[in-house]
Amino acid sequence: MTTVRQLLEIKGKKAWSIAPEMTVYEALQVMSEKDVGALLVIAEGNVVGIFSERDYARKLILKGKFSKNATVGELMTHEVLYVDPESTIEDCMALMTAKHVRHLPVLENKKLVGIVTIGDVVKQIISDQEFTIQQLEHYITGGY
Repeated sequence: MTTVRQLLEIKGKKAWSIAPEMTVYEALQVMSEKDVGALLVIAEGNVVGIFSERDYARKLILKGKFSKNATVGELMTHEVLYVDPESTIEDCMALMTAKHVRHLPVLENKKLVGIVTIGDVVKQIISDQEFTIQQLEHYITGGY
């Protein structure tokens, strides 16, 4: 089973972030520039939330706000689910599915070391399955 640590070694450890006092508009600009669907919200070096396209789409107008004057801290998801580097990809998939989230920060000793997305997890599961199939085919055909 592939661990989150192994996945981060493959995909990289970059996790884009923003401060809670930044505007929603600024967050959307960063998300567009970096081509990501969510930003971690960092205050005083700690993950205090996550701001996603879903937060924007579902909360902004419903709270009577506008993107140029609303802050990320007003709309972010405060309860951030996370995994540690020794978690398996299957653990991530189970958590993401059960909690309906697409992004999981990776924390080691309370320090941010990366982020995994649903796309990362699905891609790795497919890769792992392809490897297993190749190994089984090799075994069945006697190595020919």
